[in-house]
Amino acid sequence: MTSHPKPSNFILIILLAQPSCYSLSQILYFYLSLSLPCLVFVTDFSRDMADQEPAIKFEPEAPSVPAPSPHPPATEHLEQPPRDVTEEKSVIPPPPPEHKPDDSKALAVVEKAPEYAEQKNTEGSIEQKNTEGSINRDAVLARVATDKKISLIKAWEESEKSKAENKAHKKLSAIGAWENSRKASIEAELKKIEEQLEKKKAEYVEKMRNKVAMIHKAAEEKRAVTEAKRGEDLLKAEEMAAKYRATGTGPKKLLGCFSA
Repeated sequence: MTSHPKPSNFILIILLAQPSCYSLSQILYFYLSLSLPCLVFVTDFSRDMADQEPAIKFEPEAPSVPAPSPHPPATEHLEQPPRDVTEEKSVIPPPPPEHKPDDSKALAVVEKAPEYAEQKNTEGSIEQKNTEGSINRDAVLARVATDKKISLIKAWEESEKSKAENKAHKKLSAIGAWENSRKASIEAELKKIEEQLEKKKAEYVEKMRNKVAMIHKAAEEKRAVTEAKRGEDLLKAEEMAAKYRATGTGPKKLLGCFSA
C-alpha cells in the first residue's frame, strides 16, 4: 500500500514553492499551527495567515502518454497508485534551494510555547495576587473605617460626658451659691429679729423693774401707815389703861365680852 503525505507537509511544500507570497517565518508559523494546534499563539497566527492567504488554484495536467518500451513491465505485479496522489505529485514543483526552512527559527518558535505558558501562569499568579491584594486592601480599608467610626463615637461620648459633667457642675455651683445666699439672708433676718427682741426685752425689763419699784414703794407706804396706826393704837390703849386705873373703873367692852 502506498503512504499518502500528511496535509501539513503537503501545504508546507506548496508554500515553500511560492516564496514570493509569504516569508519563511510565516510559513513556519502556519506549519506549526497545523502540526501543533495546542499552541494558542501559533493557531491565532495561522488563522490570520489563512485569512490573508491568496487563492491558489490547482489545474490538473493531462497525463503524458508514455512511449512504448520494448520490455514492458509486468502490470500484474505493480499496484496502480491512487489518482489523487499522482495528480498532487504532478502539480508540486521542486522547492528552490535558496529557501530552506531554518531549523533554529522553528526551535525558537517551539521554545516560545512553554515560555508563553509560563507567562500565562505568571500573569495568573499576578492577577491572583492583585485580587488577594485588593481583598486585603478592602479589608484594611473597612477596618480603618470601623476604627475611625469607633474613635469618632468614643470622642463624641467623651464630649457628651464632659458636657454633662460641666452642666451638672454649673448647676451644683448655682445651687450652692443660692443656698449660701439664702442662708445669709435668713441669718441676717434672724439677727435683726434678735436685735429687735433684745431691744424689746430691755424695754420690758425696764418696765418690769419700774413696776417692781412702784410696788415696793407702795408696800413701803402701806407698811409705814400700818406702823403709824399701830403706834397710835398702842398709845391710845396706854392712855385708856391709865385712865381706868385712875378712876378704878374697868373698860366696858371687856366686861361686855365677859358678860356675854
